[in-house]
Amino acid sequence: MLNQPKKLLPLLIIAAIGPAQASDTSGNTVLTLGTMEVQASEYGSLTSQQILTSVDILDRSLIENKQVKTTWELFSLLPGVTVTSYGQGSGTGEFAIRGFNTEGEINAVKILLDGVPSNVHSGNMDYLDMVPSLDIESIELVRGTNDPRYGLHNIAGNANVTTRLGGNYKDAQVSMGSFDTYNLQAAAGFQDEQFSQNYSVAYVESGGYRDRSEFDKVSLSGKWFVTPDNTNYSLGLIARWHESDANSPGYLLKEDSRISPSSSYDYNDGDYTDQEMGQLSAHLDVDLSDSLFWSFKTYINSFDSARLVQWRDGDPKQRSIYDEIHYGALSSMTYRMSDVVTFEGGMDIHHEENESERQISSLRDQTFDLTTYGAYVQSVVRPTTWLKLVPGVRVDSIKGDFKDRLTNIRSSINDYDAIWQPKFSAVITPIEGYNLYANWGRTFQIGVEQGAYHESGAPSLEPSINEGWEVGVKFKPVHNFEGRIAYWEQDASDEIRRKFDGSGATGDGENIGETERRGIDVQANWQIVEPLLVWAAYSWQEAIIKNPGSDPGLAATKGQEIDHTPSYLISAGVSYQITPKLSSTVTAYAQGDYYIEKTNEDGQIDDYYLLDLAFDYQLNAKTNLNLQFKNLTNQYHEYAWYWGGTTGSFHTPGDKRAIYGTISHSFD
Repeated sequence: MLNQPKKLLPLLIIAAIGPAQASDTSGNTVLTLGTMEVQASEYGSLTSQQILTSVDILDRSLIENKQVKTTWELFSLLPGVTVTSYGQGSGTGEFAIRGFNTEGEINAVKILLDGVPSNVHSGNMDYLDMVPSLDIESIELVRGTNDPRYGLHNIAGNANVTTRLGGNYKDAQVSMGSFDTYNLQAAAGFQDEQFSQNYSVAYVESGGYRDRSEFDKVSLSGKWFVTPDNTNYSLGLIARWHESDANSPGYLLKEDSRISPSSSYDYNDGDYTDQEMGQLSAHLDVDLSDSLFWSFKTYINSFDSARLVQWRDGDPKQRSIYDEIHYGALSSMTYRMSDVVTFEGGMDIHHEENESERQISSLRDQTFDLTTYGAYVQSVVRPTTWLKLVPGVRVDSIKGDFKDRLTNIRSSINDYDAIWQPKFSAVITPIEGYNLYANWGRTFQIGVEQGAYHESGAPSLEPSINEGWEVGVKFKPVHNFEGRIAYWEQDASDEIRRKFDGSGATGDGENIGETERRGIDVQANWQIVEPLLVWAAYSWQEAIIKNPGSDPGLAATKGQEIDHTPSYLISAGVSYQITPKLSSTVTAYAQGDYYIEKTNEDGQIDDYYLLDLAFDYQLNAKTNLNLQFKNLTNQYHEYAWYWGGTTGSFHTPGDKRAIYGTISHSFD
């Protein structure tokens, strides 16, 4: 048992973050961007380090002064990540990994905020916006199919945003810059031996680069954790609230996007997206003995969204409404039997009550509930100092009912049965500093909204099984240089994606058939000299439709690339301490070209790169000044999607060059 309970909370925080530059480098496949130095803890649940896949951690040293309008933009700093800005009101964009696209048709990343599941029903990532950058401690991205801890939406991996827990600080940040943008943030922490409190507030307002793209949003959070004297547990409560109001500039035809990229059509006047989101979660962690640890979380999430949009000239305006309540619980038990063997088992339940409407002569009016039950077991076996094995298995069961209020027809969930997902990972350390690893695992995908339910007279759909494997080497030949090279593949059976064109107004999906994804990731971090840090990552990826679904209209997609999947991804940066008070950071993001529709017959969107430059000046011990240039070279970049027919494609030009200034002050 722990003799000093006040140390339990920091240990739990370390376990949630995952070791970054741990003292034991053998069997470690994690790479870290930033200056975080966290030692591995012998307490707590198993972390992502033990999963033995491509895990990347982004530390707050690269986050706290980064000027972003939305939290998902921070993922562009991580390797192997596709980021896309839609530029449409509150639905500003998403990120994707492992050859999946960011269209929202398939959302393949499980999102967690302090370990709490935080996807909306469709898998979209709206909840990320609840966490302002000043309150983020780290971002952990797990890529691959071999993590058994999560089920629903964990198709290609998961991302955990860890916020600041504990500590004593009072920080404030004021930013302003291009497009009449203002960003105000404050965060405070108060901690004694038994009780910690953390608070954050953020307000962002911007006129936007394009006409009719004004928005404002506010985020609030409070975190309270108690570790009573002479006890071995920590109990906490986290509450978050977010509200945003945004105009939507709409999409431009290709020729207009080149002539006048900042414009908006007159018929988009009045288009908007408003959102309200809330999250309340309770956390209990108990050190039952020197070798046994229990973790329990329960939560409730609320999501309300209303969007008014007109797609084309002459079309009627359509109003989409989503009203969702999700609640659930996660529990895990970790038993460290010896230095050789550790066991962990966990269970979770997630329940949703959702309403979805699309109003224009009542195109859609649906209510549906969805419940997932999951359980897993995994073990870490280390028979020798140079070998680590991690077998595991997960099983999920799904229940639910659907009602179409327009037709008064009810449907039950497809008969998915028990969805078994075996996993296995291994790492060999033949020489200190060189870790050869391999993993294999299965994950699953089901439809969303109407696509998850069984229509009378139609065959019941099986879940789409994703089977993936990866081989790689993580190397650290010297203390100031580390890198990782990996090759991966991921195949899916009967891949299901949402329909977003006119035929998808009912919220249904389509089976695009068997798909195959593969890629190569190369990344490295190099502290060349004490003031100079360089990091770079290159990913090549390919996503192919191997065998189309049974719909005759899909025959032409066989062997073609899945739309909106960039052929390569690059993220890189250079940080240099010019003087003891002045530092500079250059970051770059690039993505390759991609097809905009699944037959690959209607052209490609060109590749592009974005270059950002920032200067930080430490005015004194408490005040920091930051100047940031985004899209320094004024590169034209865009998001585009395909309507079809004579309309062709729609385009959203991205922000041109922008300048932001920030003042950060600590009141400690």
